[in-house]
Amino acid sequence: MELTPKQQALDRIKNAERILVLTHADPDGDALGSLLALTHALRKLNKTVTPLVYQTPSPIFDFLPGIEAVQTEPPRRGDFLITVDTTSTREIKLGYKRDEANNRILIMMTPAEGRIKPEDVQIEPSTYDIDLIINLDCNSINRLGDFYNQHTALFYETPLVNIDHHSDNEQFGAVNWVDVTATSTAEILVSLFEALSRDITLLDAESATNLLTGIITDTGSFKNPNTTPKSLTVAAQLVAAGAHQQEIIQRLYKVKPISTLRLWGKALASIQERSDLRVLWTTISKRDFAETGAESGEAKGLVDELLKTAQGVAFVFILKELDDAVHVSFRSVEKGIAVSEIAKSLGGGGHDVAAGAEIEDSLTNAEQRVLEAIAAFWQRRTGQP
Repeated sequence: MELTPKQQALDRIKNAERILVLTHADPDGDALGSLLALTHALRKLNKTVTPLVYQTPSPIFDFLPGIEAVQTEPPRRGDFLITVDTTSTREIKLGYKRDEANNRILIMMTPAEGRIKPEDVQIEPSTYDIDLIINLDCNSINRLGDFYNQHTALFYETPLVNIDHHSDNEQFGAVNWVDVTATSTAEILVSLFEALSRDITLLDAESATNLLTGIITDTGSFKNPNTTPKSLTVAAQLVAAGAHQQEIIQRLYKVKPISTLRLWGKALASIQERSDLRVLWTTISKRDFAETGAESGEAKGLVDELLKTAQGVAFVFILKELDDAVHVSFRSVEKGIAVSEIAKSLGGGGHDVAAGAEIEDSLTNAEQRVLEAIAAFWQRRTGQP
């Protein structure tokens, strides 16, 4: 009988020794909480684990246990490969000697004929010191951003376990454990921890706090329509395991740096509405970030806490101008409006009630493209031009 994705994931994890845990760029609470909880649990099972986030997480998550261990580069073996292009020569004699005075080793390459030019010699780092990748909360490998482009060889050399809850997941792993009924990746990991537990308890206060952060983030503190009886039951289980529920609420929803408040003030002053499209939105430019001293992650929560409270609209969105692209975040206000459809038309994805996309264009052009995508959405939905 064929193993389920969960059973396949368990087998891969049990047989691996050196594990790289990844999540998407610009991680939210579910991505980061899941990454930290899984790292902590696997280390308790005596695995060598590297938690990696390509972009620095928002300071709002500094309270999460284990956040200081997050890396930005994958581990490699200690050796290097020296490559010499021999097009211009026939044979090369190699030798080396120690320069003790300067703590160096001098490598000599003498061609039998012709010559070696400096550009003929390349030094490459060794292969990666990893035997399994676990990718969390990503519907697509491209959500890893530039990290995937810079380390493409890693993904060809190493098997990948893809654990996610997005309905548009592209099934890019050797193992794809995608549970679209789960409110969050953190909810899925609770089941994984229970299956991995033998003589050791993996759901301790540290893991529970990180996982509960993921569930709270993706359900909007249980206010979003995606909240299910199971998510409430799992949350209660995590609180019973020692999760710091009040600290999570305090840090995510009740405490804001002055720079965040200033940034939100600029965003609220720029609110726009199109009654014909039943949408409300705002923009945050790079200049806004610079003038308020805020980081890009400090815009998180604005679309949920403030814009979604607007009356008379079907959905809302916020545009953030970053160095390499414009990020758009959509939130559904009216039940039955799947904002993921709009995000997909812009090259992104997500849930029916929360979705996003990256647009490589100017802020003004990105705004126009989003409005055109919304107009096309309504045309498909109503049949009206």
